[in-house]
Amino acid sequence: MTRPAFPTDATATLMLDGPAGALETIVEAAEAPARDAVAIVCHPLPTDGGTMHNKVVTMAARALRESGITTVRFNFRGTGASEGTFDQGRGEADDLRAVAAWVREQRPGARLWLAGFSFGSYITLRCANELHAAMVVSIAPPAAGRSWDFSTIVPPQCPWLVIQGEEDEIVDPQAVYAWIDSLKLAQPPELVKMPETSHFFHRRLMDLRGAIKNGIKPYLPEIA
Repeated sequence: MTRPAFPTDATATLMLDGPAGALETIVEAAEAPARDAVAIVCHPLPTDGGTMHNKVVTMAARALRESGITTVRFNFRGTGASEGTFDQGRGEADDLRAVAAWVREQRPGARLWLAGFSFGSYITLRCANELHAAMVVSIAPPAAGRSWDFSTIVPPQCPWLVIQGEEDEIVDPQAVYAWIDSLKLAQPPELVKMPETSHFFHRRLMDLRGAIKNGIKPYLPEIA
């Protein structure tokens, strides 16, 4: 079993054991002052070219680190150097569970945050409650237009930030808003609607960074 220690370097690349083989992983330390939390950031659909190096994913991770949160990015099975083959979301949820188990083993006192972009947000939402996430950030969750069943998603039992571009050409913004309304939550997620913004946040990445930092600010744990 490959169970490396949680790295102390500013940036470290490692291979973790996953259910279908090794998972390529990058851990990046929080910028000072660090807070006692680790955020796992999940990438978009691998079959459409999504990887942990996607610019939306890396910008989201940057915003979290600038807020004091250590980040963990990894490639789902069959992506980059990760072993295995794409499994329509089922195995990818298992990949996230494996990475979360490693984080919990190595940083048992830290709060676990989950963030995801597009397909990655679907995976994090599937697993948020069972993993006892302390914060969830969903960027362009694909509530319609793909074969992902959002009708079975149980809303996170923790603070939840949703960011959606109003000119998203892949995820229908109105379907996202309708899905959130259909949940009929006493405390709905904080929804940030970004005008003149496409699915991949072209020319709006810095605005995305600001939206994340502002949205998570009330929920940041105390400085470690």
